[in-house]
Amino acid sequence: MSDTGPSPRSTTPRTVLISGASIAGPALAYWLHRYGFAVTVVERAPELRTGGYKVDVRGAAIEVAERMGILEDIQRASTDMQTGAYVNDDGKRIATLPADIFGARVDRDDEIMRGDLARILYERTRADVEYLFGDSITSITSATPATSATSVTSVTERADGLHGADGIGGPDSPDSPDSPDGVDVTFEHAAPRRFNLVVGADGLHSTVRRLAFGPEEQFVRHLGAYISAFSMPNELGLDREELYHALPGRLICAYSSAGDPAAKGLLVFRSPRLSYDHRDRQQQLTLLEAAFEGVGAESSPAGGWGQVPRMLEAAREAGDFYFDGMQLIEMDRWSHGRVVLLGDAAHCPSPASGQGTGMALVGAYVLAGELAAAGRAPEEAFGRYETEMRGYVAVNHALARKFARDMTAGTRRQIRFRHLMIRALPHMPWKNLIAKKIADDVQRAAQAITLKDYPAPHRASGPAPAAARPTYAA
Repeated sequence: MSDTGPSPRSTTPRTVLISGASIAGPALAYWLHRYGFAVTVVERAPELRTGGYKVDVRGAAIEVAERMGILEDIQRASTDMQTGAYVNDDGKRIATLPADIFGARVDRDDEIMRGDLARILYERTRADVEYLFGDSITSITSATPATSATSVTSVTERADGLHGADGIGGPDSPDSPDSPDGVDVTFEHAAPRRFNLVVGADGLHSTVRRLAFGPEEQFVRHLGAYISAFSMPNELGLDREELYHALPGRLICAYSSAGDPAAKGLLVFRSPRLSYDHRDRQQQLTLLEAAFEGVGAESSPAGGWGQVPRMLEAAREAGDFYFDGMQLIEMDRWSHGRVVLLGDAAHCPSPASGQGTGMALVGAYVLAGELAAAGRAPEEAFGRYETEMRGYVAVNHALARKFARDMTAGTRRQIRFRHLMIRALPHMPWKNLIAKKIADDVQRAAQAITLKDYPAPHRASGPAPAAARPTYAA
């Protein structure tokens, strides 16, 4: 990063609360700590969530990972997928391609399990960032001069532990959490506290977005499909291979990644928007089973891959079961006062884009850099953050809309044509050009932002003073 520009040490707000400990939250915490902020991350789950499906890191996100020093960690934890194939009802491979073509990956692009990336980011930040697991925000209120400093639990002592030598973060500082320019936050379990800034990095169903901007329904754009992912026994003996089976309106996938003795299942189906509780696992399982009822059963006239009934059984037993809509989040603005949204909470591109993880990493880099550059003017930083990110988000949302349509073919004729093209591709003299064309849309979206060089961090990331280290579980 550039060594020019204003030093963030004496001008930036000191305390930041981040909601969400998946990808966007810890990535932002990493950068903010390097810029001298005292960071707290609150996460509803009782511990770090290490489940999830495989995610891509491409384009600008690769550059961010390199600047963070985690690119080699990502490469070591790579899924190392080798091939992708479509299979018929009997599981016979009828069309096979290299996995990188299936995933539209080029050059240094890589793929990693979401849980592995979450673990990498957590390990890079746990010594310097306060983590509150098993808790959630219940209210967010802008602080006013009339608010008594004794009405909230102050984090001044922790900030003094980081910066007490030069007085920054003390109670008389304009950046103190006890100054009027703050946000009062209450939690389900922890005592109330005040922070200079609050960041919602808590995903598609963001609590921070609901509290600060209004009901989720205002911002969700359903793309006409649902997706479920879960671990399952590797009864197929897959080795870094992904198998796909397509039916009209449905897509079934099973795969295994490097170093994981289990396999993963992925089920996608077309549907109008459904009404259910996104925290009610049984409701979700009922909807999933209804969408795939009879598929793969010997007596079913609809046919389908015989593995599907076992996949549904595995979904019922999986500890990492996931189910949600293919949905975009579209908002006119991502900040309100001293509250700002990041990642899926601000602009979820849905799993259809394959870009949510990359956008989270890039957004964290941009938001932290703009906060460091803007000094005591977070509203200015938020505006610049949006300016930098809007075009990037728009391109990836367009990609999501396209892929959501393409993931589930509408007719058996369309499926047969797709199989024919994939089967013929390795034998075509211009196969490399066709493979490049397949990847072009994805690569254009992954590289649709030019990363700025922000002020250099005032100190290298390393172990923080003891006051900043605790990792609490409520």
